[in-house]
Amino acid sequence: MATEIERKFLVKNSAWKKGAKGTLYRQGYLSTDPERTVRVRLEGETGKLTIKGKTEGISRAEYEYAIPAGEAGEMLDSLCLSPLIEKTRYRLVYAERTWEVDEFHGDNAGLIVAEVELESEKAPLLLPEWVGQEVSDDPRYFNASLVSHPFSKW
Repeated sequence: MATEIERKFLVKNSAWKKGAKGTLYRQGYLSTDPERTVRVRLEGETGKLTIKGKTEGISRAEYEYAIPAGEAGEMLDSLCLSPLIEKTRYRLVYAERTWEVDEFHGDNAGLIVAEVELESEKAPLLLPEWVGQEVSDDPRYFNASLVSHPFSKW
């Protein structure tokens, strides 16, 4: 089974953005059931379908598959729950780990979150100076939750 082990943090300043180049993401959910989520995503021009299991701590089962971009767009426009998640994702390397910084748009504008995947829940992690409060265990920050409870309505 594929497992995602991820920690999530709020971003406290814009120091991360210097020289960063991002990719526009559009993603939507076919299911936001807490036991399993099914997500459709366009990463620039690349389509993906992702199934994730229930989060246990900072781990969960994850399966991801490439799908045709045109079909991903059709699903986003006709099958996914509203609103869609729109964000720009930036990938940055710090202390030999790849961090993904998501700057949200639309109903979630103003939210900036940094995520890092780990090889184990107990893996050591050095935090960049622009990383703030950890929100790994706060379900409000799960992308699937941002569909039904957008950041703009908090």
